[in-house]
Amino acid sequence: MDKKSFRKDCLKKLRSKTKRYNRVADTRAMTRIDAIVSKKRPRSILFYLPMDLEVDLRPLMNRYRKKYNIFVPFIVKESFKMVKYRLPLRRNRYNIFEPPASHLKIKNVDMIIVPVVGVDGACKRVGFGKGMYDRYFQTLKKRPVVIFIQRVKCLTTDIVTDSYDIAADFFVTPEETLYRGRNYDNRNSRSRGRSGGRCRRYSPVPKPHT
Repeated sequence: MDKKSFRKDCLKKLRSKTKRYNRVADTRAMTRIDAIVSKKRPRSILFYLPMDLEVDLRPLMNRYRKKYNIFVPFIVKESFKMVKYRLPLRRNRYNIFEPPASHLKIKNVDMIIVPVVGVDGACKRVGFGKGMYDRYFQTLKKRPVVIFIQRVKCLTTDIVTDSYDIAADFFVTPEETLYRGRNYDNRNSRSRGRSGGRCRRYSPVPKPHT
């Protein structure tokens, strides 16, 4: 198994799901995100504006706006910067919605929620292959809590990622929440060039109601 073939298999799984499945899966995944946020109590969170295959967290973002500083990516060249989540939204060259541009330079954030295509045995991210999150992550001076999220768990025990790929503190799917290493919060290490531990079941997050 290599990264390219693993990405292809994961995308096939994601594309096979119905709209009804996606709606139910998104609601369950948001319940798990909400549980982590309630426990960690971040002041600022970087969300994302979803593409078709990604969990739609906008209901949660709108609910959080009065309580937390909510940011989203704004594409700049081969990476992105953080901007405040505000309306109106417009589509960029990647057909992803963005808020208006901002000249504010936001250097750090307490928590980042990152969509994934798959996760490997080192609890590291396999994305669409553009590397934007990897490049952005290296610009942060302080490591935030990193949460991966996806609609269908696509996890391999093989190590298919590279040293520069992002590692998660939590990996959220509709079915369960996993965490990396022996301690669920690995913010004190950037984990450059090492795995930082495998994904393990995180039992304190309750199962969502069905």
